[in-house]
Amino acid sequence: MRIWIDFTASAHPLVFRPLVRLLEKQGHDVEITAREYAQTLQLIESHGMTATVIGQHGGRSSLGKARQLLARLKALRTWARPRGFDLALAHGSHELTMTARRLDIPSSTTFDYEWAWLQHQLGCRAATRVVVPASIPPERLKTYGAVPPKLQQYPGLKEEYYLSDFEPDDAVLRDWSIDPARVLVVLRPPPDVSLYHRHSNPLFPMTLEHLGRLEEVHAFVIPRTEEQRDYVRSLDLPSVIVPERAVDAQSLIALADLVVSAGGTMNREAAALGVPVYTTYGGRLGGVDEQLIREGRLRPLTDPRALELHKRERTDDARVRRNPQVMLDLLLSAVRR
Repeated sequence: MRIWIDFTASAHPLVFRPLVRLLEKQGHDVEITAREYAQTLQLIESHGMTATVIGQHGGRSSLGKARQLLARLKALRTWARPRGFDLALAHGSHELTMTARRLDIPSSTTFDYEWAWLQHQLGCRAATRVVVPASIPPERLKTYGAVPPKLQQYPGLKEEYYLSDFEPDDAVLRDWSIDPARVLVVLRPPPDVSLYHRHSNPLFPMTLEHLGRLEEVHAFVIPRTEEQRDYVRSLDLPSVIVPERAVDAQSLIALADLVVSAGGTMNREAAALGVPVYTTYGGRLGGVDEQLIREGRLRPLTDPRALELHKRERTDDARVRRNPQVMLDLLLSAVRR
């Protein structure tokens, strides 16, 4: 088959890396498009993939997002129409599912946060298959038109699938001169350009300020945007490390003593890798995070002083590895409807 995949955020190359390898190994012809946003393009390159860049993020305003959406939909149709695709796949790219439906291409979309209302109203209704974790209650997805057989669910976390073959590289610690005697905390700022994260959350800056002044800590911040990078640097906190470009975040997480994130993917990567993780997310919790909190694999943070800062014994015992072919089979079921 000829298969089209669209990446619109930094997590998407990570999710699809093992799936693209499986598809190509099985003889399928895969083409990738990508939106220029955050570290998406750098991560595509670092994971050995190539993509045609079409469009960019619309910024903070609803008007800017709407303009970029319309422009990108037109550009994607022009690009995809002559290519004769048999299937289109995405992780929450409503631009792909909307374009695929317009061109009569079967499509599958996957995501693991159910409260991005507008994105899912557009993307799920246009998709042939909607593939999500089993921890998301199905009744929450009915409002998007996602019911069986369109709705397909898989066990566990998506991170347990795409990290199944992952082993951390200790070189990342040497690259950043990280002192092994200090507590390594990896931090991720909130997704402050997302429509579902409108309200400012002071907890993350408070946490950064607290950790950034502790001599026994390395606070490694992985920003989403240049604006976030500049803001963190402007604080001039002595224990903070801010990289210039995309880094081997999975190795940093796996080797960290603690993760503190206001987003979703990094929280779940830490949980999948067996690393203690706190969330400072200020929006409505989704089913995946609710399940992780019930299991004690994710802890909500309300006060930075509550962080348990100590060196962690690194073992593989807490990791969960799942076969990515399971997720791929659900995505491919769109052509067997």
